[in-house]
Amino acid sequence: MTFHLNEDKPIFQQIADTIESSILEGTLAVGERVPSTNEFAKFYAINPATAAKGINLLVDEDIIYKKRGIGMFVAEGAPTIISAKRKSRFFHDYILPLKQEAVKLGLTDEDLIHLLKGAMK
Repeated sequence: MTFHLNEDKPIFQQIADTIESSILEGTLAVGERVPSTNEFAKFYAINPATAAKGINLLVDEDIIYKKRGIGMFVAEGAPTIISAKRKSRFFHDYILPLKQEAVKLGLTDEDLIHLLKGAMK
Protein backbone atom coordinates (compact mmCIF):
# COMPACT_ATOMS: atom_id res chain seq x y z
CA MET A 1 0.00 0.00 0.00
CA THR A 2 1.64 3.21 -1.15
CA PHE A 3 0.56 6.74 -1.73
CA HIS A 4 2.13 10.13 -2.09
CA LEU A 5 1.13 12.96 0.20
CA ASN A 6 -0.31 16.00 -1.53
CA GLU A 7 -1.66 19.39 -0.56
CA ASP A 8 -5.21 18.80 -1.83
CA LYS A 9 -6.54 17.03 1.28
CA PRO A 10 -5.62 16.74 4.93
CA ILE A 11 -3.06 13.99 5.50
CA PHE A 12 -5.35 12.02 7.81
CA GLN A 13 -8.01 11.92 5.07
CA GLN A 14 -5.41 10.75 2.53
CA ILE A 15 -4.46 7.89 4.84
CA ALA A 16 -8.10 6.86 5.24
CA ASP A 17 -8.68 7.10 1.48
CA THR A 18 -5.57 5.01 0.78
CA ILE A 19 -6.67 2.25 3.14
CA GLU A 20 -10.14 2.30 1.55
CA SER A 21 -8.67 2.06 -1.94
CA SER A 22 -6.47 -0.85 -0.87
CA ILE A 23 -9.54 -2.65 0.45
CA LEU A 24 -11.53 -2.04 -2.73
CA GLU A 25 -8.62 -3.13 -4.92
CA GLY A 26 -8.10 -6.27 -2.83
CA THR A 27 -4.64 -5.33 -1.62
CA LEU A 28 -6.07 -5.48 1.91
CA ALA A 29 -8.51 -8.35 2.38
CA VAL A 30 -11.25 -8.74 4.96
CA GLY A 31 -9.64 -9.87 8.21
CA GLU A 32 -6.19 -8.71 7.17
CA ARG A 33 -4.08 -6.48 9.41
CA VAL A 34 -3.90 -2.78 8.49
CA PRO A 35 -0.58 -0.96 8.97
CA SER A 36 -0.37 0.67 12.41
CA THR A 37 -0.36 4.38 13.12
CA ASN A 38 3.33 4.11 13.98
CA GLU A 39 4.07 2.34 10.69
CA PHE A 40 2.28 5.08 8.76
CA ALA A 41 4.00 7.78 10.80
CA LYS A 42 7.46 6.33 10.28
CA PHE A 43 7.04 5.57 6.58
CA TYR A 44 5.57 8.98 5.66
CA ALA A 45 7.42 11.01 8.31
CA ILE A 46 4.22 12.30 9.87
CA ASN A 47 2.92 12.63 13.41
CA PRO A 48 1.42 9.36 14.73
CA ALA A 49 -1.63 11.34 15.90
CA THR A 50 -2.29 12.35 12.29
CA ALA A 51 -2.15 8.73 11.15
CA ALA A 52 -4.38 7.71 14.08
CA LYS A 53 -6.97 10.30 13.06
CA GLY A 54 -7.20 8.75 9.58
CA ILE A 55 -7.45 5.23 10.94
CA ASN A 56 -10.05 6.26 13.53
CA LEU A 57 -12.25 7.64 10.75
CA LEU A 58 -12.42 4.11 9.35
CA VAL A 59 -13.04 2.58 12.78
CA ASP A 60 -15.97 4.98 13.25
CA GLU A 61 -17.39 3.81 9.91
CA ASP A 62 -16.99 0.09 10.79
CA ILE A 63 -14.49 -0.37 7.96
CA ILE A 64 -11.70 -1.50 10.25
CA TYR A 65 -11.72 -2.75 13.82
CA LYS A 66 -9.24 -2.98 16.64
CA LYS A 67 -7.98 -6.17 18.27
CA ARG A 68 -6.56 -4.95 21.54
CA GLY A 69 -2.82 -5.48 21.68
CA ILE A 70 -2.67 -6.91 18.16
CA GLY A 71 -3.62 -4.13 15.76
CA MET A 72 -6.27 -2.96 13.32
CA PHE A 73 -7.98 -5.27 10.85
CA VAL A 74 -10.29 -4.97 7.85
CA ALA A 75 -13.87 -5.54 8.97
CA GLU A 76 -16.34 -7.94 7.39
CA GLY A 77 -18.46 -5.93 4.96
CA ALA A 78 -15.84 -3.19 4.57
CA PRO A 79 -15.78 -3.36 0.75
CA THR A 80 -19.57 -2.94 0.62
CA ILE A 81 -19.50 0.03 3.02
CA ILE A 82 -16.70 1.73 1.08
CA SER A 83 -18.33 1.10 -2.28
CA ALA A 84 -21.67 2.55 -1.12
CA LYS A 85 -19.95 5.58 0.39
CA ARG A 86 -17.91 6.25 -2.74
CA LYS A 87 -20.89 5.78 -5.06
CA SER A 88 -22.79 8.37 -3.05
CA ARG A 89 -19.81 10.75 -3.15
CA PHE A 90 -19.43 10.16 -6.91
CA PHE A 91 -23.10 10.98 -7.45
CA HIS A 92 -22.93 14.20 -5.43
CA ASP A 93 -19.50 15.33 -6.66
CA TYR A 94 -19.81 14.46 -10.34
CA ILE A 95 -23.26 13.40 -11.53
CA LEU A 96 -25.30 16.20 -9.96
CA PRO A 97 -22.97 18.98 -11.22
CA LEU A 98 -22.88 17.29 -14.63
CA LYS A 99 -26.66 17.19 -14.77
CA GLN A 100 -26.93 20.82 -13.63
CA GLU A 101 -24.51 21.97 -16.33
CA ALA A 102 -26.32 19.88 -18.94
CA VAL A 103 -29.61 21.58 -18.07
CA LYS A 104 -27.95 25.00 -18.47
CA LEU A 105 -26.68 23.93 -21.89
CA GLY A 106 -30.03 22.53 -22.95
CA LEU A 107 -28.77 18.95 -23.17
CA THR A 108 -31.26 16.14 -22.71
CA ASP A 109 -30.64 12.93 -20.76
CA GLU A 110 -30.25 11.18 -24.10
CA ASP A 111 -27.60 13.73 -25.12
CA LEU A 112 -25.70 13.02 -21.91
CA ILE A 113 -25.90 9.27 -22.42
CA HIS A 114 -24.63 9.67 -25.97
CA LEU A 115 -21.73 11.86 -24.76
CA LEU A 116 -20.84 9.40 -22.00
CA LYS A 117 -20.93 6.42 -24.32
CA GLY A 118 -18.69 8.27 -26.76
CA ALA A 119 -16.22 9.12 -24.00
CA MET A 120 -15.97 5.48 -22.94
CA LYS A 121 -14.74 4.24 -26.32
